[in-house]
Formats: sequence, structure tokens, C-alpha cells
Amino acid sequence: MLPKHLSSTKLSASDSSGAVVGAAEDQITYSWNNVNVYSNPDAAASSGFFRRKKKESTEKHILKNVTGICRPGELLAIMGASGAGKTTLLNVLTHRNNDKLRVTGDLYVNGRAVDPDALTSRSAYVQQDDLFIGMLTVREQLKFQAMLRMDRYLTFDQRMTRVDEVISELGLSKCADTKIGVPGRIKGISGGEMKRLAFACEVLTNPPLMFCDEPTSGLDSFMAQNVVAVMKNMAERGKTIISTIHQPSSEVYAMFDRVLLMAEGRVAFLGEVDAAYQFFNRIGLPCPPNYNPADFFISTLAVQPGKEEACRRAITMICDEFSKSDDGVSISRAVKENSKEMEQQRYDSLGDQEVRKSPYKASWWTQFRNVLWRSWLEVIREPMLIKVRFLQVMAIALLIGLIYWGQQLTQEGITNINGALFLLLTNMTFQNVFGVVSTFCAQLPIFLREHFNGMYRADVYFLSKMLAETPFHITYPFAFVAIVYNMVGFTGDYVNFFICAGIVVLVANCAISFGYMISCMAKNLSVALAISAPFIIPLMLFGGFFLNSGSTPSYLTWMKYLSWFSYGNEALLVNQWKEVENIACNKNQTCFPNGLAVLSFLHYENGSIIYDVFCLLILSVAYRTVAFFALLAKTYRKQ
Repeated sequence: MLPKHLSSTKLSASDSSGAVVGAAEDQITYSWNNVNVYSNPDAAASSGFFRRKKKESTEKHILKNVTGICRPGELLAIMGASGAGKTTLLNVLTHRNNDKLRVTGDLYVNGRAVDPDALTSRSAYVQQDDLFIGMLTVREQLKFQAMLRMDRYLTFDQRMTRVDEVISELGLSKCADTKIGVPGRIKGISGGEMKRLAFACEVLTNPPLMFCDEPTSGLDSFMAQNVVAVMKNMAERGKTIISTIHQPSSEVYAMFDRVLLMAEGRVAFLGEVDAAYQFFNRIGLPCPPNYNPADFFISTLAVQPGKEEACRRAITMICDEFSKSDDGVSISRAVKENSKEMEQQRYDSLGDQEVRKSPYKASWWTQFRNVLWRSWLEVIREPMLIKVRFLQVMAIALLIGLIYWGQQLTQEGITNINGALFLLLTNMTFQNVFGVVSTFCAQLPIFLREHFNGMYRADVYFLSKMLAETPFHITYPFAFVAIVYNMVGFTGDYVNFFICAGIVVLVANCAISFGYMISCMAKNLSVALAISAPFIIPLMLFGGFFLNSGSTPSYLTWMKYLSWFSYGNEALLVNQWKEVENIACNKNQTCFPNGLAVLSFLHYENGSIIYDVFCLLILSVAYRTVAFFALLAKTYRKQ
């Protein structure tokens, strides 16, 4: 856990700059000692469905004995050429994306070992990739963040005041009410505005510790300088800020307090910006006058094509010289001092209990209300879920209705009606499974990022998504049956119609539950789409249409109980044929005299609609339960 004096302190109204700040701001000193990171390329291959025999270890040593410290009031820039280990180090410090890595070393916050959840509650992380719900406006996105990430005791008006301040500080006023958009599909804000929005989401809470992964990427020089100026201003107010940055301009470089230069996974220098010049001068690598120092350091520490051996020897020499220098020794001493247990300080016991109890700033109900609000906006504004899905339902329903138009209760009509009923099930299945997989998988990275930022729980997200989409998951199947039912000429009055519609709605929701499960279990969208059909086809074969229910091999009977096709088909057939007392018959053919004979031939003579409905409900709940636990497994964070 974080030390007790890091428990939350109440915010004052505003400081002179308009930002909400602490009356007695938290101070965080973050240090890391002898951090080593190893990557195993075979880990992904051996963790799949087919595990290969373990061979000799092919681990790659990414970070090598990296030691460093960042104190309150400092803006630390981590720089280096591509592949130097900047982002890997940042991921280690934030306990993210470490699943396929082996990490050793010690991390300390104010003298105590780091607890990932407690660190999340007191820090912010601006990641390199911009992930947002494209249907929201900029203001709505910041409002959502403010409701879930700012301290509980703040009023709604105080949160909205802070939102307006951040919008103004980062130059987002012009696009505040513009949808964020989806690249290539829905036009929204520009790339630079999206990067500023990502930064605004993290600045919003005024955290005592902040991590930034190349926050200036995609920005012009003026906006890059503006973003770094905001970081600098936060650092001057006592915040601890650690940022990777790629090729900053000389003006931006001069704004940093300290710089950590990395090369080949090692520390080449860590200290004040001006001290970096002096260190490179001492080892015979002076920076030319009127030259951007950031460019000079990066090019000096890069491995150039065709000169790999010479560059690596030079890098080794630089790193070794730094470790022996006064700067290197003082860093090691400071890290050791920060790793000692600090004397316990007095603090507000309630605040500490809150930190220990949960990494989330908002209560469960507040999380649920706001995530549900966002999910609902996302659903009703997504044209693919409203217009396209509605047109799809209409078109397929009319097509089936025209193909099976006006079926009569004859011997030929039996086969056609049974086929039409089974087609209702297959259409509802494939349409909903692939619809859910396509949308849910695409949003999982957003969920994981926000969850690891301590915004909301996994159960809140899962429940909100289901509730927001449920009205449409009921409306579309019902509309589908309403169009098809009379066109095909299914038997019965309005009671039979509503029973049929209810069964199709349940089947659609079973398929949706199955889609959730596949989405949560699969690694990504491509894998989910690839495995969906192979899992659905066996379930469909045991639905009683392609294989008579009485002919199922005994060793595969268990699969029938997992198939919503089986329960749905039985319920629809019983609803269709149970009350049919007479079926027209030609004397020259074998006939089914009534509906019970049809059901008997299909081995459904003892079928019960109530039992099938109950089983469909159980299946839907079971698939969603498995989906939730699979989603929960994705949130497991390696300690």
C-alpha cells in the first residue's frame, strides 16, 4: 500500500491559476532500483490452445539494471532512440502491459514498496494511443472522467467548473461540443485535438503522480510546447511527473527539470538537464553549439545501421562511465534512501481506509450511473446499431416472408414451415453473435485502459453494457417475428404469435450472451471472429433440424444441452404444431394427420415450452456469467 501520508487531502476551491488543487498537496517520491525486464518470444505461442514443448529459453533482456528516481516538483523526461526501452520502463513503473514479460527489481513510493491498486488511485497515465468512445463529444468525455475520477466530496458544479478550466487550458474550446469521432468512419476532432483531449482527461484530476507516454506525438510545435508547459506548471505545484518523449524541440527540452537518457535498455544518464552537457563533455562527446541537445543525445545513443558493433561499444562505454560518475553514485544513494521504511506519519484515518478499501474514487452506484449513461449515448448515436441493424432486420424478414409466403397446412407445408422456424433461429444467432463480437471486442481496449486507471469496476462495465443494449436486443427480434409471422402463415392466434416472438427474443439473447463470452475469451477481434463460427456450427447441428433429436449419438448428447438451437427449435415447433388437429393429406403419400404426429416424428411429442424457456434463460445467464469471469481474468494485473 501507499504510505499513509499519501491519503487524499481535500481540495480547496481553486488556486490563483484556476486549477483545483490540494490545500495540503500530496508529495510523492518514486524510485526504481535494479529493474530488469525479460521478454520471451515463445510465451505467446505456448499460451494458446496448442502448447509447444518447452525448449531452451529464448528470453530477450530488454531493461538491464535500470535505477532512477523522480521527486516532487520534478518533470523528468525519459529519452532515447527507438528500442531503447523507454515505454517498457514506463509500463513497469505503472504496472501495465507486463503479462508477457518477466520483471525483477524494486519500486518504491516514499520509502514503501509500490502497491499497484493504491498507485493507480493516486496517479494518472497518458498513454500513446488515443482510445475514446467516438460517439461522445469532448465535453461529455471530460464530464464522464470528472464524475468517476475526481474525489467523492466534490459537488457536481465543482467538477463541471474543473472541466471548463481544462478545456480552456488545453485549447479545446472550439471543439468542446464536437463528437470525438471514429477514424475512417465518423468525422470528428483532429488528431492534435484528440491528443490534447487524452492529456486533458489525465490533467483533470490534478494527480500527485503523473506518467506520460510521448504526450506530444502528433502535435505541432506550438501545441507540444503548450502541453509540456501544462506539465511543467503541475510539477512546479509539487507534482511528480515522469514522461517519455520523442525528439523534443530545443525549447521543449529546456522546459524539463531532469532527463533520463536510455540506450539498449541501460541508463546512459540521469540528472539535471544542464548536467547532461557537462557529463558528455567529460567523456569526450561535447554537444555542438547551436545544436538541439535532444537530437544530439538521441543520435549519440542510437545504434546506426552498418555500425552496430561500434555503436554498441560506445553505448556500453557511456553507460559504464555514468554508473561510476558522481551523478550515478548520487542517484544510487538517493534510491537507497527512498527504499528505507519511513517513519509512520499522522493522517486522516478515514482517508487511509478509503485508499485501502478500493482504488476507485467513485462509489459503485456513481460508477454504474455514469457508465450506463455513456453506454446509452453510445448505443443511440451509433448508426451501425440503429439504422443499419434495423434495415438489416427489415430486409431479411421481408426476404424470408416472400420466400415462404402463405404456407398451407399440407404435407409439403410441414417441411417449409419447420424450415422457416429454424431459419428464425439461425438468422437471430449469426446476426447477433457477429454483431456483438464486432462491437464488444473493439471496445475492450478502452475498458481495460479505464479500468486500470481506477475509473470503474469490471462488473459495472459489464452490467451497464448489457442494460444499455437490452432494449434493442428485445425490439429487433420482436420486429423480425412481427414481419415474418403472418407472411409465412404460421398457425395460431395472437397468443401463439407472442409465444413465438418471446422464444425468438430469448434465442437472440442467448446468442448475444454467447457473443459476449467469445468476445471476452478471445485475445482480439480477429481471433473472436475466427472462432465464432466453428463454435456455433456444432450447436446448430444439434438443434433438431439437421439431425433428428432422437438420433443424437449418446456420446454427444451433452452438446445438445448447451445449444439454444435445440431448446428454441423444440419450443417453436411445439407452439406451432401442438394445437393443429388436421393436416391435409394426399392419399398417394405417407401423411402426418395432425400436429402431434409431426412432433412425434421429430421426437418432440413430450416437449414443454415452459421447460425450454427456462433452459434458454439458464443458458443466457450461464454464458454471460462465463463472459464476466473471462472479462475479469483480463483485468488481472501481474504483481
